[in-house]
Amino acid sequence: MSNAEGCVELFLEMQAAERAAAPNTLLAYQADLASCAQSLLAVGQTLRTASADGLRGWLADLSAQAQSRRTVARRLSCIKQFYLFLLREGLRADNPAEHLDSPRAEQALPRFLSESEVLALLDACVEPEGASPAKKRRALVARAALELLYASGLRISELLVLPRQALAGDQRMLSVRGKGGRERLVPLSDSARQAASALVQADAGLNSPYLFPGRNPARAMTRQAFDRILHDVGLKAGLEPARLSPHVLRHSFATHLLAHGADLRALQMLLGHADIATTQIYTHVQTERLRQVVAEHHPLSASQNTGLDD
Repeated sequence: MSNAEGCVELFLEMQAAERAAAPNTLLAYQADLASCAQSLLAVGQTLRTASADGLRGWLADLSAQAQSRRTVARRLSCIKQFYLFLLREGLRADNPAEHLDSPRAEQALPRFLSESEVLALLDACVEPEGASPAKKRRALVARAALELLYASGLRISELLVLPRQALAGDQRMLSVRGKGGRERLVPLSDSARQAASALVQADAGLNSPYLFPGRNPARAMTRQAFDRILHDVGLKAGLEPARLSPHVLRHSFATHLLAHGADLRALQMLLGHADIATTQIYTHVQTERLRQVVAEHHPLSASQNTGLDD
């Protein structure tokens, strides 16, 4: 094993052990470091011997590949963490990434559904009396998943690993382990608890540890399997499947809470954001909605400035 490969392995071990990085995060870091190493190789450098100019060349390569500013910023964050780790561990005497600037990420507004569209999705999670047991169970899965995603703002990764006993009893709060191993409590609506309870009863014979078991009951449902369920429900509800994703439901949860007067700090806690700056993107959504309301309903909107600035 080369020195560079050994450094990468130590870095990934640190991320897993000390920061509880998820497996997908570790794979992304590994890919970012491999991309950087390949670029450095073209100028006769390695990750262990890289110069600041060598790293700038890698960033230029990413830009030439038309990668988004958000992606470049994320990859640079990994590289900065890597060289800070080498410096702290005494594996390098300097930090070549210290003065590299991250590109400013685009401020893309999150997509979300209207409240009536969410209700249409939930109403579509029903099968007629004569439907097969498999279709009826699929409808129960869809209803329980959508209720929980929309009522609690869960990430799909958090939803699919919920244990079967997570909603046992009459509890009103659900304990969720989110990114970085951080735990938070989210509220449970009566309809979400009822939908989950109906699914648990239907799956009584599966003996699965998960609330949403996969084809193999010993494992949780996959993201791909849930995407197919959401696609079918969207079609039944008359919604364009391209507009639907678990994250759209999470965005809808946040947007609708703010629209009904929720506090931004409380929303941060419910969503499990480490930094409130991440939550503040929803204030831009609200500003845009206000612009549309004024433009559509104010009698002077065609000739007057709305006065609503970003």
